[in-house]
Amino acid sequence: MSFGWSLNDVVTQGNKRSKMSHHVPTITSWDINDSLAADFDGSLSGLGSELGTTSYNMSEALLALPVFKSENLDNGYQYILGAATSPAVKLNEETLTYLNQGQSYEIKLKKLGDLSDFQGKYLRSIVKICFHERRLQYMEKEQIDSWQNTRPGERILDIDVPLSYGLIDVNIDRERLNGAEFVWDPTKESGVYIRVNCISTEFTAKKHGGEKGVPFRLQIETYNHGENESKLVHCGSCQIKVFKPKGADRKHKTDREKMEKRTEVEKEKYQPSYECTVLTEVPLEQVTHVATSAVKSPNNAFASLTQSFSDLHAGSPAQSSKTFPGDGDDSSSCNGGTGSSKKLKSTVSTDDLNTTANFRGKPLTCDASAGEVTAWLQANRFNSYKEIFQNFSGGDLLRLTRDDLIQICGLADGIRLNNALQAKAIRPRLIIYVCQESDSVYHALYLEHLTSQELLEKLAQLYNVSADQIGELYCQGPSGIYVLLNDEVLQNMSEQSRFCVEAMKSDSSDQYKVLLKSIS
Repeated sequence: MSFGWSLNDVVTQGNKRSKMSHHVPTITSWDINDSLAADFDGSLSGLGSELGTTSYNMSEALLALPVFKSENLDNGYQYILGAATSPAVKLNEETLTYLNQGQSYEIKLKKLGDLSDFQGKYLRSIVKICFHERRLQYMEKEQIDSWQNTRPGERILDIDVPLSYGLIDVNIDRERLNGAEFVWDPTKESGVYIRVNCISTEFTAKKHGGEKGVPFRLQIETYNHGENESKLVHCGSCQIKVFKPKGADRKHKTDREKMEKRTEVEKEKYQPSYECTVLTEVPLEQVTHVATSAVKSPNNAFASLTQSFSDLHAGSPAQSSKTFPGDGDDSSSCNGGTGSSKKLKSTVSTDDLNTTANFRGKPLTCDASAGEVTAWLQANRFNSYKEIFQNFSGGDLLRLTRDDLIQICGLADGIRLNNALQAKAIRPRLIIYVCQESDSVYHALYLEHLTSQELLEKLAQLYNVSADQIGELYCQGPSGIYVLLNDEVLQNMSEQSRFCVEAMKSDSSDQYKVLLKSIS
């Protein structure tokens, strides 16, 4: 679908809106014909614009928004996708854009500000489709390979070259199914048309249809071109879902109908729908690219963004401004914190693997190397995740939250891995408290096996004597009688019972008889 609008009519979204990760395009004028108005019937609800007219001016409507500011126009880049955003997205969430499978969509490309230094120079951009969910980010290569097996000869993303304009060169690599590269002139009006050939439901469990499809990220990375060092100068992305042909239009209609049924108070909690989507800027330090060859390795492209995108939009606007999961910091694949995005693929030496036994049952430390992490995972029965975490240091792995691990490893293994990383002690089956007659301070004894021998050994360790010196254990029964403390008696003790310990020297040997006197 072609959009009859000029990029010069679009200006950068306001600072306040950017912090909330909202794609709020400011538009001065659009000329929309009848067919386009029919395609997007009703998608401007909330802006008070009439859809029935053949042309209209949206600048007044957008300028009326309290968050709009015409700042930051002197520098930076701007990518604008010619597809409407959903009206069913809350104010503190990232916008969501619906696309139809196989349909061509325009992305306007613009270098903002003074272009005098760009005369005769070009920019190289990579456009790609990535996974939004961190769980799938770690499995990107496997997911793409699986898709390729079911759709041989097809691509996830294509560039519609005949419709594109202002491009100097286009490179569609056969090996990079989810991305393509092009060179463009920033001093001229430029736009690239893309087609997404996969649908969101192809990557869901059991291929659930409809709204159960996974969200993708449409990402554009821009580099200097024609220089010795290809330097990343800008990156932008937006969240999308791809439906079967005409499915996006039906989903827009469904969202509008749902919003119409809400009260005015409820509607204020949601963003209005806009006719286009401004890609949100991704901080460069959160975009991992290991040399130019890594940029041309699409199957690793999103793994390099393991934490940024998810975290950016997981919380409040204030939280989202710090990282962009699988986007970056805490998630683009990157995490400003996770070293996975900052390290080249490491190799595990034989010596590392031979030390596996040394890590069994021991906590992982933050200074562990990537090889030691692999050995630790193997020693603690996480073999199936060694490849996923092969580039992670101990600090990288320990930075992941419980929810992160559940997304990556699934519920059962995620909880198990989190407990192992946190070195959580096993919950004891019984806790009792003991003290000496002359002491008012109690000591806690945590019993896991509930045997009299276990209790004997813990008492010996507590009072710094050999276990051989304790001959028999007794506990005080009714009317002050002595009861032999065997396994069965111990197993029937009340939780958190308190006892006073009295040691009595045996007449026939050097051993002691230990009596536990109950304290009410």
